[in-house]
Amino acid sequence: MEAPNQPAAIRIFVDADACPVKPEVYRVAERYALHVYVVANAFMNVPRSELIERIIVSEGPDVADDWIAERAGATDIVITADVPLAARAFRNGASVISPTGKAFDDDSIHMALATRNLLTDLRSAGAETRGPKPLSRQDLSRFLSALDLAVVRLKRKLAEQG
Repeated sequence: MEAPNQPAAIRIFVDADACPVKPEVYRVAERYALHVYVVANAFMNVPRSELIERIIVSEGPDVADDWIAERAGATDIVITADVPLAARAFRNGASVISPTGKAFDDDSIHMALATRNLLTDLRSAGAETRGPKPLSRQDLSRFLSALDLAVVRLKRKLAEQG
């Protein structure tokens, strides 16, 4: 099922393939009664809830990213560690949060893209780079705070509009 265009509702889109904070997203979504789209290119277990919808897209590079970027807008939250997806969703007006709790803004998205491009160039030149560090308890705490703050801001924005 495709995400309906409901501009008056806050939705959460999760780039789920390697997302380590799905349980936290589910808890926050249940607390605020928000619809969550868990997008992946393979089957993934999700809790049984009317609020949580599993979206399985076809295999291929960026197919899940494309699905999310085509739907996420100004009243949505995107959870991703994928910097190009974060940039696309941010350009569409979505609030974007990494699993470590970093909420992207105009400056940080440009810095993250530049860093990603630099590391890609270094790797293609033969340099060894480290992958992301495992999530810490502080990362989870920052993530929950950032997600809660994004929901509260969007709720306030919607209340002012309607």
